[in-house]
Amino acid sequence: MDKRKMIVHSTHAFLGIVHFISLWFALAILITGGDFILVIFLHLLSTAVIILAGFSTHSIFSHLGANRTAISILAYEPVLVIIAISAFMLTGSFDISALYASEVPPLYKMPLAFIALLLILPVKLKKSPFDVGEAHQEVVGGVELEYSGIFYEAIYTAKWLDYVFCYLLVFLFGGSNIWLGLILVVLTFIYINALDNSTARVSYKQMLRFCLWVALPLAFANLLLTMFNIL
Repeated sequence: MDKRKMIVHSTHAFLGIVHFISLWFALAILITGGDFILVIFLHLLSTAVIILAGFSTHSIFSHLGANRTAISILAYEPVLVIIAISAFMLTGSFDISALYASEVPPLYKMPLAFIALLLILPVKLKKSPFDVGEAHQEVVGGVELEYSGIFYEAIYTAKWLDYVFCYLLVFLFGGSNIWLGLILVVLTFIYINALDNSTARVSYKQMLRFCLWVALPLAFANLLLTMFNIL
């Protein structure tokens, strides 16, 4: 934060701060058990804002990072929406508090949705093999490239907020069983880091195909099973 601030232009800096603040709102609603759809909307808004910030500069690396981040949204956002709809079919409410209070852990009723979530988390967290949005060997950090000083601190802190956000989504599958939720978080943490340190990055086309042909069908199959009370 103490480093000198190099501002490209005021709009670019402003969009970075909006990205940071909107993530806080999404996280706050998720923690307090608010509306699942609103959480997804605010999370999408924060990502869309940082994409606009990337396009607002003249850096080709920033543009490439913004393009790839937009493609990443196409990969993971439909899965999150279907998981929210599955949760609604299970509890009769979009309120996340209903999942927190669920005596039967959602993991038992939505196993395929949980697997789909695990498959898209590396995309959301920009971890190998799906770290295409900020691939340092290619796009030198992507949309974050032109930020510095306190504005880069906001972007960097937002990354950690994304970690908390994603692991809270995992925790939800434990329902009212806090210990199960914590175990799922720990196992997911190990899985994410093991995958990140043992795989090489794929192309953005491969990432998109994987999510749309593997993760999305799994989430949709879980939705159908939940609708017909098969699970």
